[in-house]
Amino acid sequence: MQEFKAHVSRIKNLTHDVRELELNLTAPDSIEFKAGQWISLNVWHPVLKQHVARQYSIASPPSQSHQVNLLFNRVPDGPASSYLFGLHEGDPVTFQGPNGSFYLEEKPGRDLVFVATGTGIAPFRSMISTFLKQPEAGILTLFWGLRSERDLYYQDELGTLAERYSNFRFMTTLSRPQNVWKGSTGRVTTLVENHIASVSNVTFYLCGNGGMIRDTTAIVRKKGLCPIRTEQYYDKAGAGTDD
Repeated sequence: MQEFKAHVSRIKNLTHDVRELELNLTAPDSIEFKAGQWISLNVWHPVLKQHVARQYSIASPPSQSHQVNLLFNRVPDGPASSYLFGLHEGDPVTFQGPNGSFYLEEKPGRDLVFVATGTGIAPFRSMISTFLKQPEAGILTLFWGLRSERDLYYQDELGTLAERYSNFRFMTTLSRPQNVWKGSTGRVTTLVENHIASVSNVTFYLCGNGGMIRDTTAIVRKKGLCPIRTEQYYDKAGAGTDD
């Protein structure tokens, strides 16, 4: 993997424990990657007394080649999230990348179903805008599972895309909603079971916790055979662990 130097150009708090970080590249000043791939950060682990690699999916599209956006949760005592939450605008950042086999494939006319839990939305945010701009793009459906209303983000952004592109739809479900929520409730796997009638000409992309990936795969297999691509987020830290 290539080494990149960048600086923090923008920090955006999306929820009480989710933050988006924008990194502007300085050396080299651009990066080529496939939508869905990740970068790696070396952070100090206070228990292991050494630097450890932590991977984070790029949440911005490849068309924005002079910057990368990262999406991450706050994990108590997690070395990687503690490092990222400790950054300020203007701070220098060094990372390696890009890498990862979980990326958007260009297959004109093929329909896609994305299923995410939590910050597993990160690679899909890169994939969605890239896919919708492809000629002869098929139908794209996103199912996203979150916990409660205070965990909601990107809803307006996704809604704008759904209004602009007739071949895109999304549904967000909350597993522990409050009384004010009028959308879907329950596990995201239920959306797959109830809203996908046929898997013909469909490729599934699953990103999130291992339980969701296992259960969704079983549901899809009962509906028929089709490609299923997965990226497991081991915990709230991102594509890797934050132990």
